[in-house]
Order: sequence, then C-alpha cells, then structure tokens
Amino acid sequence: MESPLVPLPLLALALASFGIGTTEFVIMGLLPQLADNLGVSIPAAGQLVSGYALGVTVGAPIVAVATAPLRRKTALLVLMAMFIVGNFCCAVAPTYLLLMAARVMTAFCHGAFFGTAAIVAADLVPRNKRAQALSLVFAGLTLANVFGVPFGTALGQWAGWRATFWAVCAIGVVALLAIVVLVPGGDDHAPARVLAELRVLRRRQVLLTMLISTMCSASLFSVFTYITPLLQIRAGLSPQMVTVALLLFGAGITIGNLAGGRLADWVLLPSVIMALVASIVVLVAFVETSHFAVASMATLFLWGIIVFALVPPLQYRVVQQAAEAPNMASTLNQGAFNLGNAVGAWIGGLVVSSPWSYGALPVVGAVLALAALLLVLWAQAAERGTVAAR
Repeated sequence: MESPLVPLPLLALALASFGIGTTEFVIMGLLPQLADNLGVSIPAAGQLVSGYALGVTVGAPIVAVATAPLRRKTALLVLMAMFIVGNFCCAVAPTYLLLMAARVMTAFCHGAFFGTAAIVAADLVPRNKRAQALSLVFAGLTLANVFGVPFGTALGQWAGWRATFWAVCAIGVVALLAIVVLVPGGDDHAPARVLAELRVLRRRQVLLTMLISTMCSASLFSVFTYITPLLQIRAGLSPQMVTVALLLFGAGITIGNLAGGRLADWVLLPSVIMALVASIVVLVAFVETSHFAVASMATLFLWGIIVFALVPPLQYRVVQQAAEAPNMASTLNQGAFNLGNAVGAWIGGLVVSSPWSYGALPVVGAVLALAALLLVLWAQAAERGTVAAR
C-alpha cells in the first residue's frame, strides 16, 4: 500500500501552525473593535502585536531549553496546551492589560513549537524530502493569512473580537488531538545539546542573518500592523472589503513562500537582495496607490508575494550558517523575526500618532527594507572576503 502524498503527521503539525499563525496575525484585522471595546487608542491596541512578538522573542530560547528534557511529541503537546490556555485567557480578558498578558503567555509557545516541529517533520521523511516537509509545516502560517485572518476578522466584526479567540481555541484543541493521534511518540535525543547549541550565536554570519530577519520583519509590520485603519481611512474600504484585501494578501504570501523556497535553492543571497529591492519599490508605490481601492488591494497582493519570498531564504541561510546547531538557530531566528514584528509595530505606532499619520507608513517600511538590504550586502561582502582569505 502506498504512503499518502502528504504524511498525516505533517498535516497535524500544519494544522497547529495554522492556529498559531491565525492568533498571531488576526489581531491586525481586529484593531478598531479592540480599541473601541477596551477604551484604548488604535496605536495602543497595536502594541498587542508588539507584546506577542516580544513574547516569542524572549520565550523562544527559554521554552526551548525548558522543554529540552521532554520527548518531542510530549513537548509539542505541552506547547499546544499553552497555546489553548493562552487564547482562552485572551477570549475572557476583561481589560487591555490582562489581554496583553494573555497574548504574551500565548506567544511563549510560538518559537519553541516551530523549532520542535521542524525537527519532528524532518525525522518523518527521507533526507531528500526534508525541505518539502518543513515547507508543509510552515505553510500553515501562510494559509492562516489566506483563511484564518480574513475569516477571523469577519467573525470578529460580526460577533465581537472575543469570538475570534474562541474559534482559535477550538483550532488548538483539534490540532492537539491530531498530534496525539497522528504524530509518532518515540524519539531519542540528548537534552544537554540544546544548551551547547547556544554557542552558535558567536558566529558573525549567523548574527547578521538574524539581524536581517529582524529588519525585514520590522519593515513588514511597521505597515501591516495598521493595515486595517490605513485601508479604511486612505482607500475608503469598508470592513468587508478590508477582509477581501487581507485574503488577497494571504494569497500573496502563500505564493511568495513557495517561490522563496525555490529561489533559496537557486541563488540564496541574490534572491534576498532581489526581493528587498522589489519590496522597497512596491512600498514607495503604495504611498500613492493607497488612495485608491482597487490599486491598494493589488499592491497589497504583490507586496505579500515579495515579503514572504524573503522568509525561506533567510530561514535556510541561518540553518546553513549554523550547520552543527540547526535546531537552536532555527528557533532563535523565529525569535529574530518576531523581534522585528515588535519593533515594526512600535515604530508604526509612533508614525500613526505623529502628524504624518497613516500616509507615512509605507515610507517607513521602505526605509527599514533599505536597512535590511544594506545588511545583506554587508553579509555578502564579508562572506566573499572570508572565501578569498582561504
């Protein structure tokens, strides 16, 4: 009997990834409702994005070390239980501060889950299919933006933002049960190795790649955190049309994720350079296209393709540069991406609160992308210098 086209354990991990991606990104579509219900400004509500991202950044190495003694399946179940409890607390949080605390608690499982899931996924398939296995797990994140975020936004607009978190809790429960049933339980690994892998942070190219990941993510989230009010105020989109725009963005990042994987196998750093140049051009164009409904939605779709074409090459490069410690490097790079989420949301909040307001967000995103581009060129030059020295 032939094995299924996609191993069922990978589908269980992808479902969990879908839930995590939904709870991370859906907050952007709910900012106006959250701000109104909790009596805070939209920039203050936007800091819920920063809180989550900082939770991932701080929690990734801490939780990775804490769960290292556990069998990997057990660790996945513990992390999914944290995810469910965290979203339950979000759904019932009576105040802004308690919602922030619940978001941070939920975020703690994020980086460690993807780090552990990557190891499990790689062990489930032959060596020549490991990249495909990892892409299937991370596809849950992109599909969250295609389905989870738009429909979660629509649900929040119809039934209140708390209903969205209840729905995410339900996804978490289904994912946990799927992991129980479908993911094999036996594994053998050395717990002490996780702590030893922290030495990977001594490498300049590893740190540079993580810094590039941070800047790329900051460029994205300085704009995307406030995309709902930006589209409503500047392009005049209705809440329903914002949902359509988010759906288009989700489709774009799904395409970009797949394209980025192919580009990474072809030309690694040049693909990052090309994507960053394209991102700068699109963001500058967004300053003008954001005034028009159809043009703004088309720009959002194109931008989604470009920004997520950066994710697989950067994730692959940090693992490549830390070949003897790929698991910890992969987990820490998730933290680097989310540090960028927090920085970007914070910078975007400052811009929204300034006289420039929403119109300046694409410019700020372009400047941050330019900073990332300069870091890539530095990394490329340093790498060539090292090779020449040999």
